[in-house]
Amino acid sequence: MLTLIRGGRVFAPEDLGTKDILIAGGKVCALAPSGTVRLEGAEAKVVDASGTLVVPGFVDSHVHILGGGGEGGPATRAPEIRVEDIAACGVTTVIGCLGTDGVTRHMESLLAKARALEIEGISTWIFTGSYEIPVRTITGSVRGDIILIDKVVGAGEIAVSDHRSSQPSFEEFARLAAECRVGGMLGGKAGILHLHLGDGPRRLDYLFRLVRETEIPIGQLIPTHVNRNRELFTQAMAFARQGGMIDLTAGPENIPASEPDISVIEAVSLCRDGGVPLSRLTVSSDSNGSLPVFDKEGNLVRLAVADEKDLFLNFQALVRRKVLGPEEALRLFATTPASFYKLPGKGKIAEGMDADLLLLDENLNLRDAFARGRRLVDRGRVVARGTFSEP
Repeated sequence: MLTLIRGGRVFAPEDLGTKDILIAGGKVCALAPSGTVRLEGAEAKVVDASGTLVVPGFVDSHVHILGGGGEGGPATRAPEIRVEDIAACGVTTVIGCLGTDGVTRHMESLLAKARALEIEGISTWIFTGSYEIPVRTITGSVRGDIILIDKVVGAGEIAVSDHRSSQPSFEEFARLAAECRVGGMLGGKAGILHLHLGDGPRRLDYLFRLVRETEIPIGQLIPTHVNRNRELFTQAMAFARQGGMIDLTAGPENIPASEPDISVIEAVSLCRDGGVPLSRLTVSSDSNGSLPVFDKEGNLVRLAVADEKDLFLNFQALVRRKVLGPEEALRLFATTPASFYKLPGKGKIAEGMDADLLLLDENLNLRDAFARGRRLVDRGRVVARGTFSEP
């Protein structure tokens, strides 16, 4: 069946004014001035979007779809994410990763979970590996995973400057970046090295050294959690000024001494005032990953779990507080990550693109969500359901 979304103000992310959007086969097949789309002899569901903003579905580039954590033992493993949790937050595309634990959670399970979410309505890709180097893979090599497995877009999240990392040498780090580079080229993918940054004093040293001492382009890697503390974020801004990409973690603001130390709002403001192009920023949730707090001796003293909803809440806050306009904010949450990771059909509203669309009311609350043309949220009610979810 065709779906016609009529009379919404479209941010594609550019402000296109009031438009009608015709969806067929999971794609946007027409984007036209309101009232000009005519359907004759075809059945269509018409959605009245008047009074709403119609925007691209969000791309969350760092989600622990299998659950993360475990730093306090087996009972502290975070749960798997559900399709309902993703859809309720306006996210239509995720990139899944493992995290600290690459032993009791493994790549085959990550790939299977990604395929399950895809069946349930969410577009998915994954990183190969976990915190450690050498990287645990499916085919036996990072290059092989990127080239041969459709959903693998790079390696990550690889931990550096963190007491939970495998403490790789610079040479091991550089070889991994090279595997991502060549794998991406041969596989026609981004081949991104996605890096977890901890609180360690080395911070981004390996990244700056890689740019100085090798031929690998700066755009082949991206550090995440860079708003963890101020010293790290200062270095991250310098990295972005050199042409690098950085990823902000959208964490809860109501957990004292938890990640991140610098909110997304403050980080975006600092970048804008400090000469960092906003095109160098993405925002991700770290959803279903653990938010551990350790004492000075490295003992775990508290553990929380990151939530997908923090991504949407940070988008709302940026726009409501007029830190960014809708167009700028949408680039951080949809357009830029889709482009950086080379996700086809994602991040924009245009003819031929996937019909990943959100309808936001006048208060920027999520009213409706469509993923590849499939309705996931209907008038504020989540209608997406996992295979084993209650109806």
